[in-house]
Amino acid sequence: MTKKVKSLFKEKLPNIILFVLLDFLVLILASTFAIWIRFDLGNVPQPFLHNSYQFILIDFLIIFAIYSIFKLYTSVWKYASIIELIDIILANFLFEILTYIYKLIFDISMPRSYYLIEFFLLVMLTCATRLGYRVARTLHIKFETQKKNVKTMLIGAGDAGRMVIDEIYNNGDICDSKIVCVVDDDKNKVNHYIKGLKIEGSTKDIEMLADKYRIEEIIIAIPSASKETIDKIVTECHKTGCKIKILPSIYLSMNEKTTSVISQIRTLSYEDFLGRDQIIVNDNQIKESLNGKVVLVTGGGGSIGSELCRQIAKANPKTLVIFDIYENNAYDIQQELLRDFPDLDLRTIIGSVRDYDRLEVAFKQFKPELVYHAAAHKHVPLMEVSPNEAIKNNSLGTLNAVKLADKYKVKKFVLISTDKAVRPTNVMGASKRICEMIIQTYDKISKNTDYVAVRFGNVLGSNGSVIPLFLKQIEKGGPVTVTHEKMERFFMTIPEAVSLVLQAGCYAKGGEIFVLDMGKPVKIYDLAEKLIRYKGYEPNVDIPIKITGLRPGEKLYEERLMEEEGMQTTPNKLISIGKPLDIPKSFLNDLDKLIKAAYKNNNDIKEKIAKIVTTYKIDKERVGK
Repeated sequence: MTKKVKSLFKEKLPNIILFVLLDFLVLILASTFAIWIRFDLGNVPQPFLHNSYQFILIDFLIIFAIYSIFKLYTSVWKYASIIELIDIILANFLFEILTYIYKLIFDISMPRSYYLIEFFLLVMLTCATRLGYRVARTLHIKFETQKKNVKTMLIGAGDAGRMVIDEIYNNGDICDSKIVCVVDDDKNKVNHYIKGLKIEGSTKDIEMLADKYRIEEIIIAIPSASKETIDKIVTECHKTGCKIKILPSIYLSMNEKTTSVISQIRTLSYEDFLGRDQIIVNDNQIKESLNGKVVLVTGGGGSIGSELCRQIAKANPKTLVIFDIYENNAYDIQQELLRDFPDLDLRTIIGSVRDYDRLEVAFKQFKPELVYHAAAHKHVPLMEVSPNEAIKNNSLGTLNAVKLADKYKVKKFVLISTDKAVRPTNVMGASKRICEMIIQTYDKISKNTDYVAVRFGNVLGSNGSVIPLFLKQIEKGGPVTVTHEKMERFFMTIPEAVSLVLQAGCYAKGGEIFVLDMGKPVKIYDLAEKLIRYKGYEPNVDIPIKITGLRPGEKLYEERLMEEEGMQTTPNKLISIGKPLDIPKSFLNDLDKLIKAAYKNNNDIKEKIAKIVTTYKIDKERVGK
């Protein structure tokens, strides 16, 4: 029995004991009244009266077993419906049949009509006990509700909104919210009532209604709404200065009765109104591809790598190996996984992908079947200053991992790439393009391994990304620094990006560059404004936004694909395949020379990179400092 099950059982134990005692009393009453009703409340023959009491314990054991099978002791009676009523009828019908059979076998004489009368009495009295419990609880909650003092506005009068109202009303002991106002954009609902609460207006009236009812808290309960819709609603909510909470879209996948709506409501985060709509992947396919496998994740302590480890751990791999040079990051994800997945065979190795011999330890010892290569330097401005390090870590590191994957017969090797590899204007992007070329070259050479790359844009909240920087700047009172007013980037949450990476891995046949649909690009200036409002400030009033100019190697717009690469579809419309470009036969030889030059720390390394990556344009206007 798991800790969760034990905890749930312990929580419900008092109610179970209560219902068991009530059912024993109900059985005695039903049996007594049944025999008396059979004889028109007159003189009951002594043998019948004796038999109705003598075997009451046996009858109760039977009814207890049947009620347990039908889960009449563990059902959530505050949500009781017609299904529970049918269960009560069926359970008592089965009870009467069994008691009739065993009394017939043992020659225990009772009138046949007795069983029918007892059946109806049991159904009525059992329903009465459950209904009585519900009524008593409702009265208690109603009393507790009067104590609530957090005036709350509910946005959304659909099914989710109804559930939120019910949950808040039914959980007065754990929730301080008191809904006093409901809004919905459906004109047919405005001025009507939901659960006794008037729908006062639309989302355009949020600021006015918040002021009218002195709202302190707003709950957005529209889990099916698009990111664009949520963004507009959040913009209106920010004008009120109220605390904002949300029922996230993930709640749509939860259909168990026991799932608490309140437990899913959380404080609004920037991921709720940035990024894109909910991404759907084939979870079963992903789990099947990882289940029982030995999986190695390089850079497993980083933003992408750690999330890869989390999602892989859920799929029950045989062994998960984390390889990372940064011991603090590796330690953090190690401890998290050991806590959340105590049965996971987790191995953590500290080492650099530059070090072939150290990396080989992981391959030789554990013989991974799947490798996700996430180890890389990714900070564009820093790599402009230290271009040789980008080649050493990104390109050489990938080459080492690819060689070892072939040597130790890894089935699939997945490279985490970037949209900056497309017509790169910076060293980081060019080094990742070289990584893609390594993948496609070795896929043709290797007879053991399918090599693929997955290319996507920026992820929300990753280490070194713009959002953590903006949030720190806001925390310090500003200014928030934006390099250019027109700069745009594609964004996706880390879990979403990783789930698509794992899905792409399922489609891999070898040599593909998978391109993720990142949705619409986001203007960085707009992003800064939204984050400032998210923190409760007014842009350029409370917190200034400062334009600083493009950094070395920085593009105004990112691309996902070069025109000449074409585009192929996959079963998931959010994942496409770029057609491989021709790679010169001299590539590996040229790469070897480039790596040797990097270790000599040559000053002309960018020019040497450009000879290999012909689409790379050196940014000569903005030199790294």
